Amino acid sequence: MALAMRGECERCHVALARDGDAYICVFECTFCPCCAQQLRHACPNGGGERVRRPRARSADSA
Repeated sequence: MALAMRGECERCHVALARDGDAYICVFECTFCPCCAQQLRHACPNGGGERVRRPRARSADSA
């Protein structure tokens, strides 16, 4: 099962590049680095830990 590579922060709605920094929890709630830090890396939706999302490979390198 592949991760849902969401294109925006769930809190501030800033755009997130597929190969850029973002943080996710086990439920794939997605946040920008700034919001993740402000929320102390705890998910407000499920209470779990948020970790750095893996970066997607570009189509050129696949």
